[in-house]
Amino acid sequence: MAPRILLARHGQTAWSLAGKHTGRTDVPLLEEGRRGAKLLGERLHRPPLDGLPGVEVRTSPLARARETCELAGFGERASTWDTLVEWDYGGYEGMTPDEIQAVNPGWLIWRDGVPGGETLAEVTARADEVVAWAREADRDVLVFAHGHMLRSIGARWLGLPLDFAARIRLNPTSLSVLGWAYGEPAIESWNDTGHLAG
Repeated sequence: MAPRILLARHGQTAWSLAGKHTGRTDVPLLEEGRRGAKLLGERLHRPPLDGLPGVEVRTSPLARARETCELAGFGERASTWDTLVEWDYGGYEGMTPDEIQAVNPGWLIWRDGVPGGETLAEVTARADEVVAWAREADRDVLVFAHGHMLRSIGARWLGLPLDFAARIRLNPTSLSVLGWAYGEPAIESWNDTGHLAG
């Protein structure tokens, strides 16, 4: 069977709850985020995934992703990977979309990028690195990372330009699976938060 990549977004933080762009600022999980991470872990450890034995696990080095990984029960199996860090938002770090629209009407990150941060090409290159690693594996892989980075990986897995990621929202503590259909890259499931119901 061709390898799949399972994408786990980190749990809720004060900044994600407020809608602030949280790039390299190391914001901790809220209690809600810690609870969600544990529920995600319970889901990953029961059938049909059964703890994903043999799966290689990588996490962003930022605390909100690492803690989600640990609380989900994969901390001892995970290695940190700088490629999985969130987009560097430059001058828009910590701002909400409404605040950005007030200074830059019509702005869309997937088309316009950010001032003083990572370019669209740089984010695309990082997403492509993750996709290449996952496809070269001889087994499924699991990553714990961030909303915009995981959406970028989703777009690039499908072979689409980065702006496709604007159309695939991703909630905190969600689980997504990128796989294959008829030999072509496909989304198996996306933004699944059913485990948060407890």
